[in-house]
Amino acid sequence: MYDGTKQTFEKLKRPDTVLVLPILDDGKILFTKQEQPGKDPFIGLAGGRVDEGEDILEAAKRELLEETGYEASEFILYKSEHPTSKIDWVVYVFIAKGVHKISEQDLDSGEKIDTFSITFDELLEIAKDKDFIDRELVIDLLKASIDPDKKKELQELLKPL
Repeated sequence: MYDGTKQTFEKLKRPDTVLVLPILDDGKILFTKQEQPGKDPFIGLAGGRVDEGEDILEAAKRELLEETGYEASEFILYKSEHPTSKIDWVVYVFIAKGVHKISEQDLDSGEKIDTFSITFDELLEIAKDKDFIDRELVIDLLKASIDPDKKKELQELLKPL
């Protein structure tokens, strides 16, 4: 502590999470509309928990394939964030490029997932949608919607291969 004494604090631990922002060859972004037990329906990115012993990149590739049937030739780690200080948990957001469909979805029994594509401008608007679950992107998207320099920077980053 600041006065030199010691104090024990409790913290929860949960598996880390990966989210994948797939950029299709036409420049659109692949999104999901999902239903899971115990949650209201939501829209967001493909993603999920990192399995024990799994590398975050392996997890991103696996989640993209399972939830969408797509794979990508390039993955870029866009950001990582600790959503709360009381939980030992990191959310990693990847951008996937060179994306192409190779199979049908392979969903868990507790998942209903539909995919759809959106434009860059629709991506900026989705941050305002009450059903958008991926809060790790909201601030970046809102900044890009009001700051021309941030918008140009994000557009450049999300260009297809």
